[in-house]
Amino acid sequence: QVQLVESGGGLVQPGGSLRLSCAASGSISSIAIMGWYRQNPGNQREMVALITSVGSTNYADSVKGRFTISSDNFKRTVYLQMNSVKPEDTGVYYCNTKGLSGNSWGQGTQVTVSS
Repeated sequence: QVQLVESGGGLVQPGGSLRLSCAASGSISSIAIMGWYRQNPGNQREMVALITSVGSTNYADSVKGRFTISSDNFKRTVYLQMNSVKPEDTGVYYCNTKGLSGNSWGQGTQVTVSS
């Protein structure tokens, strides 16, 4: 079982920046993909960005060119640099890992973009 802890959420003004962090622990050896998802009340959870063990990345169209996913120690940490944020980026952001041990989620961190 993988445990995930997110941090870095908060209130940011439109056009500003925020950096989310996620720390993984537990059965991390089989993690193949790390990523970020977000959700708003009444909406489905949507993929924001993914990174694989070989460094390949994938982004939702709505965040391309503004958000960057990275990891300095794959399977242990993953980050989401959010630049030029918009009100529609508001939501609860969840860290996610996928691998042989299954699909794991963090508890989520709230990001609110508002002036």
